[in-house]
Amino acid sequence: MATQVSERKSSTELVISWEPLPDDFQLEDEPVENTGQPILAGALRESLEISGFIQPQMLIAANFGLCATLNGQFIAKAPDWLYVPNVNQILADRKSYTPHLEGDIPAVVMEFLSDTEGGEYSVKRTYPPGKWFFYEQILQVPIYVIFEPNGGLLEFYQLENGRYELQLPDENGRHWIAAMGLFLGTWQGTKEARTGYWLRWWDAAGNLLLWAVEQIEQERQRAEQERQQKEKLIAYLQSQGIDPNNLPI
Repeated sequence: MATQVSERKSSTELVISWEPLPDDFQLEDEPVENTGQPILAGALRESLEISGFIQPQMLIAANFGLCATLNGQFIAKAPDWLYVPNVNQILADRKSYTPHLEGDIPAVVMEFLSDTEGGEYSVKRTYPPGKWFFYEQILQVPIYVIFEPNGGLLEFYQLENGRYELQLPDENGRHWIAAMGLFLGTWQGTKEARTGYWLRWWDAAGNLLLWAVEQIEQERQRAEQERQQKEKLIAYLQSQGIDPNNLPI
């Protein structure tokens, strides 16, 4: 979860602009805080991709720089996961993203809590601003998700009247994201040798969007059921004195 800001100080007055990434600005290439974070982010994308949700004009990324200019000073913060519905230009190798200048503001940003303080709740408005303040007041991202993987705590905040308000889940423990047409919720199980809590997607009908390994297992079970049904049919025909191999076509 890398954060990169310039070293200059600024006043508390907010003058926000959307400038291209400076040619001399170096985005940090820090390792993520633990190996679980990229697995969590990758799992979110995998089920979206398999289900056919992802379209070329979308931007879905993990640990990726979101940029803005505050009082003339450039800021880039990298949420653990983000979703942008539409970008102006489809790029194969995008290094960062500046809302308004390059397309929509992100519809969703997510942060995964770790053992170390990452500033996910920071409302610091002076330069450099905290993450919460950056997403809420500068980018004005409609939905901010904070997920604690060890305990499975999902905090779902929605922008209401310019402030993030904590939202309660529905009766199934899920949150509806209208911009995606999907539910987001927690799920407990094992994937990639990691056993614990995960963030998962459900469609509007309540169907879980599967991972690849789950789809393979589902197909295996379906093939096994078909085999068993065929064997039962053959056994029944034989019990009636009928040769299954000589049935009329």
